[in-house]
Amino acid sequence: MLLEFRVANYRSIGEEQVLSFVPAPKQREYPENILSAAKYNLLNAIGIYGNNASGKSNLLLSISLLDKLVHLSARTSSTTPLPFDPFLLREGWTEKPTRLEISFILEANRYRYGLEFNKNEVLHEWLYRKGTGREVELFERKNDVIDVSSGFNGSPKLIDAAIEATRNNALFLSICDMLNISEAKSIFGWFRKLNMFNGLNTEELMIDTASLLDVDPYKELIRNYFLHLNIGIEDFAMVTKEFDPADLPPGLSENQRNAWIERLQGKKGFNIMAAHRYYDRGGQPTEAKINWMLDKNESSGTTKAFQISGPIFWTLVNGGVLIIDEIEAKLHPLMTLDIINLFLNKDTNPNQAQLIFATHDTNLLSSSKLRRDQIYFAKKNRWESTEIYSLSDIFYAGSNDPEKLEKERPDRDKEKRYMEGRYEAVPEFGTLDPIKPLLQKWHERAN
Repeated sequence: MLLEFRVANYRSIGEEQVLSFVPAPKQREYPENILSAAKYNLLNAIGIYGNNASGKSNLLLSISLLDKLVHLSARTSSTTPLPFDPFLLREGWTEKPTRLEISFILEANRYRYGLEFNKNEVLHEWLYRKGTGREVELFERKNDVIDVSSGFNGSPKLIDAAIEATRNNALFLSICDMLNISEAKSIFGWFRKLNMFNGLNTEELMIDTASLLDVDPYKELIRNYFLHLNIGIEDFAMVTKEFDPADLPPGLSENQRNAWIERLQGKKGFNIMAAHRYYDRGGQPTEAKINWMLDKNESSGTTKAFQISGPIFWTLVNGGVLIIDEIEAKLHPLMTLDIINLFLNKDTNPNQAQLIFATHDTNLLSSSKLRRDQIYFAKKNRWESTEIYSLSDIFYAGSNDPEKLEKERPDRDKEKRYMEGRYEAVPEFGTLDPIKPLLQKWHERAN
């Protein structure tokens, strides 16, 4: 399970920001939202609010960036530049490295893994493990010097080989996994359960979700989920046909598209069919069903609900972390709330999966059962760098004693107070005075 993530000097993020799943002290609302792993208590979900361009997406992308670096760096060439994308709006920050660090629970141990890098090389990389005692260093790398402790589980010969094989632009952890070093492979198993998608562009998920329709228990889960949604769809079927590249989802990147074409060329393609009940002349249901193509005959919201159902139920079945940007896009507010509740409810989340989502749906502030420490806000500071903070971090002057600071009460109307700007992280519009004369000028010209 994810414990904490830290990022500095990445896109709109300048100084280090921390996203923490550790429950805030002295908060008693919704205790069922706390998961237990080994001796740690962790939150099951975090929602992030903020103005457009506040940096919510960049925060989520930085988590995905670490995941991609871990999985792909060992397979790139020695001349491949690293995805260095620093903060550009303050002098000197392009010379600073990007810093990423993640802490997570795996097999009753807490791991802390991180790195610093620029365009050309990994400058610093570290891995620590904490079991029942103190935190111990497993390895630390500074430039081309890699020190590995005896506590790092794996064959000494393979570890030496990994040290020799690690290039300037590759991660030592990734090389260790490639050489089948046991502790690195275990850590990679954790990263394989970390997934992210953008709710505005879910077409690329269609293939992954379709592939689960023939796998237990996902087909039954997806079918029953749509029966629960009560939107008329009673079942799904995947109908194969000769593969045609024109049938690939339009939202795929060029690399993804080419990869799928290479993978499927000469094979059969597929269509997802949605089954609806057929009614007689009197409007009474019959045993017959009508099947039609999902992406041609259903609404964009219904199609999205199918596309995202795959990663949602895969995460709930396997445990892990699911990250969704713009979770509410194309969905009714109650459907968005229903997705979040799948992770908040222990009956539907028995494997202790975690959800991170970014949204503009203020309705969730009032209607969802999110604790104050599960609600984060993103805003830009005076030098346009992203800062994040949770609702549990906000203090007010005491009502009886202004010198005594008080936290936001859990029974407040959080949606109303957010829209009033009490939590900040909302748009602050300037005056319309410069716009008015221009519109008036063009109105006069038109007439």
